[in-house]
Amino acid sequence: MNDSLVIAGKSYRSRLLVGTGKYKDFAETREAIDASGAEIVTVAIRRSNIGQNPDEPNLLDVLPPDRFTILPNTAGCYTADDAVRTLRLARELLDGHALVKLEVLGDADNLFPNMPETLKAAETLVKDGFDVMVYCADDPIQARMLEDIGCVAVMPLASLIGSGMGILNPWNLRLIIDQARVPVLVDAGVGTASDAAIAMELGCDGVLMNTAIAKANNPILMASAMRKAVEAGREAYLAGRMPRKHYSADPSSPTSGLIGS
Repeated sequence: MNDSLVIAGKSYRSRLLVGTGKYKDFAETREAIDASGAEIVTVAIRRSNIGQNPDEPNLLDVLPPDRFTILPNTAGCYTADDAVRTLRLARELLDGHALVKLEVLGDADNLFPNMPETLKAAETLVKDGFDVMVYCADDPIQARMLEDIGCVAVMPLASLIGSGMGILNPWNLRLIIDQARVPVLVDAGVGTASDAAIAMELGCDGVLMNTAIAKANNPILMASAMRKAVEAGREAYLAGRMPRKHYSADPSSPTSGLIGS
């Protein structure tokens, strides 16, 4: 079955996107990403060295761009101007790379997105030729606005970044999914494999995560579990679940022809 994830015209086999922060070292980072099967890896430009600091270890030596699609992100940015400036730097460092992840935060404690600044930054970046994947609130109206601006994917949070609380509002996610003409990926809040499977069963096109893998007791094993969960959730969505029936007996085996009947 050919069921590729297509973002900005490029096809990917894996629907699991992973971050590169919070691991104990670069070796664990690469091992976990390999176990996850992810092809797109997101990198916080303000926190990771991808060439801007020539005297420090370079993450791209561990995650070469000819093997992975590097997705620079604006983690740590609180204004549209900062986000735009950060991604323009990333484009220079990555030789004109256009695919980026935009996030503009509104609060340092809960890391909830600042949607007015996000919309402002998205408009500037799209006009500047970027392919923008965007972290956003689970608001179907604002998700549609981002799509209308020209973002190539919308990425609503399932719950707060790093919380591990899972999907707190599946109804809003379904509203966003049902109206979207671009991929919808859950970004933030996934804590364990069942959360990823639920996101995919709802109809999300993919899941992005970092903390759920990096802060697990065994990040490599959790990365493998997340890979399987995303695949299983996608297959279940495509298969179509049976209808829910409350207090309605319907035996799975026929009752006609039973002995004694």
